[in-house]
Formats: sequence, C-alpha cells, structure tokens
Amino acid sequence: MSTGTARPFDLDTLVRLSRERERATGRRAVIVQPVARLAVPAGMRQPLGCDAVAAPAEFGPRLLERLPRVGCVYEDGPRWWWIVPAESDVALEWPPSAFYSPGALVPDATREPVLVHRPESSVPYTPPIPLYLALCRMSGAVPGWAGPVRA
Repeated sequence: MSTGTARPFDLDTLVRLSRERERATGRRAVIVQPVARLAVPAGMRQPLGCDAVAAPAEFGPRLLERLPRVGCVYEDGPRWWWIVPAESDVALEWPPSAFYSPGALVPDATREPVLVHRPESSVPYTPPIPLYLALCRMSGAVPGWAGPVRA
C-alpha cells in the first residue's frame, strides 16, 4: 500500500539501477557529471536527514564569520558546502549564487570535498534561515518574502 510520499533514491540504489540497465540494454551508461556525497564525520547524529547548500568559495570565510552557529562545512575548490537539515528548500527560493543539493550530493566534483569546519555539537547542521539570509545579503538577492506581493 502506497502512502503517496516519494522517497529519493540513495546513491547505492542509483548505481544498482544503472548497472541493471546496462546489463539489460548491453550498453554502458556514460556518467557525464561525477557525483560525490558529503560524508558527515563519524559519531555525528543526523536526526533530520542531510541536504547541502553550496556557495561560491569567496563567500565561505565571510559566511563562517557572520553566522551565529555553523555546522559541517566542506570545500571542493570553487564552492563551499554547508550541511542543512533535509528539505530546507521548502518555501525558500535560494539566491542564484547558491546551489541546493538534496541528499548532500556534490555534482561536478573535480576533487573530494574537504571538511573545513566541524561543529562542537553532535549534529552537522547549519541553521538554514540564517544561512539563507546571509547568502541573500552577500549576493545582493532579495529574500523571497521581502519581494513584491503577487496577487
């Protein structure tokens, strides 16, 4: 019996499905974009699931200074990645300078992301609203709720 809610596939399931398709069609799938998953440090709890928000690398150090609480932060060269609770994109239009990644997947990874900040707490999350507001401010974007009212 279906509950009507779709669950995203994990990376292992996607790889398995890709291999099954390769065997069935006799053709090898070409992966255009390498994908890495941000690995939360051992011993940290993830009670709310994990997504990630990427910001340009030049924003990274300034965001660290401005945010009152910071969770796990990674960098992969051109971007810094902030771990946020799953579904932190609900009702938020992240600014164009940001990239929201369900499941904390890193597309186009040219190298393995490196942990640059680990919080003292046992959870990896940066609160999404302060991160959203700081990113809007840095990029000159207007938060979605501050724009003109649409009828």
